[in-house]
Amino acid sequence: MEYYKGRGAQVNTENRFIKNQISLEHIEGLDEEYSFDNKTHFYQDSPKKIVNKVESPDLRMMYSMNPYQGCEHGCIYCYARNSHQYWGFSAGYDFESKIIIKKNAPKLLEDNFLSKSWKPAVIALSGNTDCYQPIERKLKITREILKVFLKYGNPVSIITKNSLVTRDIDILQQLSKEGLVQVFVSITSLDEALRQKLEPRTATAKNRLQTLQTLSDNGIPVGVMAAPLIPSLNHFEIPEILKAASNHGALEAGYTVVRLNGEIKHIFQDWLVKNFPDRSNKVWNQISELHGGNVNDSDWGRRMKGEGNLSEIIGQLFRISYARYFSEKGLPPIRLDRFRKGGNLNLF
Repeated sequence: MEYYKGRGAQVNTENRFIKNQISLEHIEGLDEEYSFDNKTHFYQDSPKKIVNKVESPDLRMMYSMNPYQGCEHGCIYCYARNSHQYWGFSAGYDFESKIIIKKNAPKLLEDNFLSKSWKPAVIALSGNTDCYQPIERKLKITREILKVFLKYGNPVSIITKNSLVTRDIDILQQLSKEGLVQVFVSITSLDEALRQKLEPRTATAKNRLQTLQTLSDNGIPVGVMAAPLIPSLNHFEIPEILKAASNHGALEAGYTVVRLNGEIKHIFQDWLVKNFPDRSNKVWNQISELHGGNVNDSDWGRRMKGEGNLSEIIGQLFRISYARYFSEKGLPPIRLDRFRKGGNLNLF
């Protein structure tokens, strides 16, 4: 089968929630070659709840929300791929070509803030899929969500791979003046050839660095996430990523290592063999080494940073680079005392 440029996953893996599956094991029986529909399709959902509490002890965020399910960015390693199966889709090609839109997300967020039980807390945008993926340029759901955060004075944290976040600088500036926002830009690689394979529909590394600079120049606190780090593909870029991010205004930096849970391991392995046949075994074995002999990992405390000699090498490289480029920096604290019950903005 042909390689689908502009897409990360090259296969549709089985959905464990569906009894009947499409199989290509005997393609000689088909009258014509099977191929994926390379168009992106959009579906609308009307959930009753949008804010979710995060129970994982190794994540700093307490709540998250996602205006989109599925992500056209097509990052091959994305842990959110598995969640697409709950909607009857595949974690593979479907995840990046069949996008579910939650147009009522701003209204649901406002309802959440009006609830008597709500106490101000940081809510993370893009905890699962990128809130600034391509369709956001047209729909502006995330922009409307930010207006709700500003109206009620509730803090928000954003992580994105898309320079579209700069469109909302006017709102982000107002949030920043009240100590209500932090933005993290994820940079996986400064190698454009690798970026195109890993994250085919994301902003270039050059544009992401410029995004950091633009946000910083406008008084919006920004940080960088070097994530995920993949042994023998991008882990050695840590010093260059942190240096470049610091030089472009980032005040904080973090990292995670890749883990391949559920169907992601099959999707990633297929991608790895097709794109890096010369080192696919090495990369695969090193990912396994990070996670106690398995490429998948759900153990709190280990799943984000790994363990063993390779994990220590990566961690030490990050710590040295962080000390060099971020030791005298830091994000301003998020404020929880600006919340306005009922959304009444006092200008005096």
